[in-house]
Amino acid sequence: MSSRAHKIQFEELYQQYHPMVLQMCRGYMKGHEEPAKDLAQEVFINVWNALPNFKGISSHKTWIYRITVNSCLNYLRNKKDQANIPIETIEQKHTDDSQPLETEIAKLYAAIGRLAEIDRLIIMMVLNETDYDEIAQVMGLSSGNLRVRIHRIKKNLKNDLNNAN
Repeated sequence: MSSRAHKIQFEELYQQYHPMVLQMCRGYMKGHEEPAKDLAQEVFINVWNALPNFKGISSHKTWIYRITVNSCLNYLRNKKDQANIPIETIEQKHTDDSQPLETEIAKLYAAIGRLAEIDRLIIMMVLNETDYDEIAQVMGLSSGNLRVRIHRIKKNLKNDLNNAN
């Protein structure tokens, strides 16, 4: 692939998938916008570096999801190594009470942030309306196992949000 073709393909992928990646990163970062943007940028650096090796075995979307998942997990591991502080201690986003929708969104992101790493990534793909078969492929789970896991994640989120009120 020529340098120009690489750049054009990357720009197309960035335009198409950046919103999806950023939303996943927001969920991973409990709604904190700046760290989510930094993490999304790291994802696309990884996409740029891996693009020449893309074999087309899966769709670009599935491939970018996998890179996003790996980048998020690596970020968590590096943060734990650097600070030796659990992710749950990251300061929660404060919102103005005059903006109830933002408050509810912040509560949802905070609840998602309290999930286990893998569950957090799965639910962000569900929120992105990703097909369950694609999520199963990205996460390396059987379809049945994924559905059970999503059910449990939703139940945990519901309980967490109800207990927070």
